[in-house]
Amino acid sequence: MSIHEVFMPALSSTMTEGKIVSWVKSPGDKVEKGETVVVVESDKADMDVETFYEGFLAHIIVEAGETAPVGSAIAFIAETEAEIEQAKSQANSGGAAATPTSSPEPVAATASVATPALASQNGSNHKEGRLVASPRARKLAKELKVDLTTLQGSGPHGRIVAEDVEALSNKGKQPAPAPVAPAAPVPTSAPVAPPAPRTPAPAPVVAAVPGQTVPLTTFQNAVVRNMVATISVPVFRVGYTITTDGLDKLYKQIKSKGVTMTALLAKAVAVTLQKHPLLNASYSEQGIVYHSDINISVAVAMDDGGLITPVLQNADTVDIYSLSRTWKSLVERARTKQLQPQEYNSGTFTLSNLGMFGVDKFDAILPPGQGSILAIGASRPQVVATPDGLFGVRQQMQVNITSDHRIIYGAHAAAFLQDLAKLIETNPQSLTL
Repeated sequence: MSIHEVFMPALSSTMTEGKIVSWVKSPGDKVEKGETVVVVESDKADMDVETFYEGFLAHIIVEAGETAPVGSAIAFIAETEAEIEQAKSQANSGGAAATPTSSPEPVAATASVATPALASQNGSNHKEGRLVASPRARKLAKELKVDLTTLQGSGPHGRIVAEDVEALSNKGKQPAPAPVAPAAPVPTSAPVAPPAPRTPAPAPVVAAVPGQTVPLTTFQNAVVRNMVATISVPVFRVGYTITTDGLDKLYKQIKSKGVTMTALLAKAVAVTLQKHPLLNASYSEQGIVYHSDINISVAVAMDDGGLITPVLQNADTVDIYSLSRTWKSLVERARTKQLQPQEYNSGTFTLSNLGMFGVDKFDAILPPGQGSILAIGASRPQVVATPDGLFGVRQQMQVNITSDHRIIYGAHAAAFLQDLAKLIETNPQSLTL
């Protein structure tokens, strides 16, 4: 039989169900092996799902906006046009169940992150060294000798598809440069790049209505599972007050160069972790896992619900200017759900900063798989006693660390906070070296 089921893939280790964002192909459309047919929202990001089969999209079981469990059938692909009606009949007769079978067949799809194609000065969708194009588009471009970097894709999130390559080849000339994207922050209610015909719009924020029950989003459900998983971990908390006059002065000096306070704090924490590898470690049943890299996760609230922690990888060795540029890119793509898996699941230590809301202090919940999380409050002017017996005004912030007590003890956390305070208070300029 040459009718194949397309299954809902597991796009992350914590994903139990997926939501169909949009179907790139319509029933009856020709599909190539490795071509994107659907965009799926996992518990972390929106991803392209590519088919293993060549043929025709015969029937869609799960429509856009609907949810299905991992491993359940979401569509049929027929190898020939003659079998399309047969596939429809099979679906209508209940041939494909909406729940996974006890021994499901291999998932008939592969996933790749649909990185948004931001307009640049040369009009390409080349983003941080990565060109987003379907396998068929790449093959066709090679045959027709078309430079993919000159194309602006019409597929989901700016992805270059075969039709884009064919259109350029038929015209026999390069397309005009695309307009430069505005530098202002892009709200989640608008697409990141100029809208393409098949680019799905971000999910709208559901307004709270008294008396109404609003279902949790995929992201919110993921947060629920992670928070419940932390209940079994024995944790403790240690607080510390840090004077930030020197850090604030440094920030004012280099803010115009694109440096963010988040990057400065992440850099300070990462440099301090070099002296305290246990605080960068995590627990496993086999023992203490000492990580080779210092990757700082930073909590970011999603505008349409949920929480994600983009990761500043190797934050101890990356210079502050590159770190700030990376952070801005991570936040932009996090809020459009376009992060690659390693950009949100490779953290070894987490920061949660509510200082911008005027919060004095708070306790953070330890993320699964990590040993510590640092909660950062607002920096405020405080009247303090100076070493010479007088009174003075100092900018101070309160930080609270939550740690896994199975591997980290109070003295370890206190020593880390003491060194972090020493760095911020006496030598913040070293963060720019």
